[in-house]
Amino acid sequence: MVIIAKTNNRKSVRDNVYTRIYFLKFPKDTSDKPVIFSLIKEHDIEVNILRADILPQREGIMILEIKGSKSNVKKGLAYLEEIGVNIERLAARVRRDDDKCFQCGACTGVCPVDALYIRREDMAVLFDPDKCTGCSQCLLICPVRAMEMSLGKEWMSIDAASSK
Repeated sequence: MVIIAKTNNRKSVRDNVYTRIYFLKFPKDTSDKPVIFSLIKEHDIEVNILRADILPQREGIMILEIKGSKSNVKKGLAYLEEIGVNIERLAARVRRDDDKCFQCGACTGVCPVDALYIRREDMAVLFDPDKCTGCSQCLLICPVRAMEMSLGKEWMSIDAASSK
């Protein structure tokens, strides 16, 4: 009974995590500021730097995956805007080609947000694209490459409309 309570609690914490990928453009006067440190320590946000090109006294760019509660992420983004960082959301979308997928379930073991899961009644592997954060772990593990990813502006307008 205690194990079930712990498992349920862990799942509810995971469900509240908000994950998004952003393209950040830093003005040259922010190159000496501890921006990432502030996001982590002051805003309680987990960050994963996917790409960065920042030099002293020059404009810099960064592609950053941000994880945390929705309110903390919003506060962190507000902080970035306050210091002059231009923020553009990159919407990573994963799709499954159902014709290629042979329901092996390998993807379900690596999906950190349970967007890919097994329905126990019939052992079907299901994909919930609304839960997907675009982490791309399923792309790496799928033996038949049934999972496909799109990262770019063609998805941004669709995502912006759905999040309002």
